[in-house]
Amino acid sequence: MEKLISKQLMSKVRNEVLTESFKIFSDASENRERKKRTYEISVFLSHKHNETEIIKQAVILFKGLGVNVYVDWLDSEMPKTTNGYTAKKIKERIRQCDKFVLLATERAIESKWCNWELGYGDSQKYSKDIAVMPITNTEGGAFSGSEYLAIYPIITSGFTYSTGTYYVEFEGKKVKLSEWLKN
Repeated sequence: MEKLISKQLMSKVRNEVLTESFKIFSDASENRERKKRTYEISVFLSHKHNETEIIKQAVILFKGLGVNVYVDWLDSEMPKTTNGYTAKKIKERIRQCDKFVLLATERAIESKWCNWELGYGDSQKYSKDIAVMPITNTEGGAFSGSEYLAIYPIITSGFTYSTGTYYVEFEGKKVKLSEWLKN
């Protein structure tokens, strides 16, 4: 297995992508039309809300691969206070996105919302369309968490100290993240 991704490695993801690229889609029909024209893939990024910097870095990484990333708290259609409509809207967005990625920090794994989203994503997506992106606290660190995460493909890095190639690994197979996103 390649190296797990550390917070330090994620912090090296350059902000070379324009600020515009951090915008998300909020209108499903607009996204479908854009997708028809550009063949853009969409990813629902499940995450812990108060980890803003690591979320931004993950969005930049995916945007650099030509992926449209959905982040719920950036969606103008989401209510300011979490309620039943929030859950309904999240379910809709998970169904609309091509892929589902859990940004698996320690806090995200402890989050009821992240676990709920992963469960719902699991019921809506083929297993080939779900991945866990474990973020360790230290370079070369191990990832430990809920054992059920082991049933999903894991996003890893070929590098420890610099950004570069990312992979999706599962059951002894490894493909480049960019290829996984296209399939």
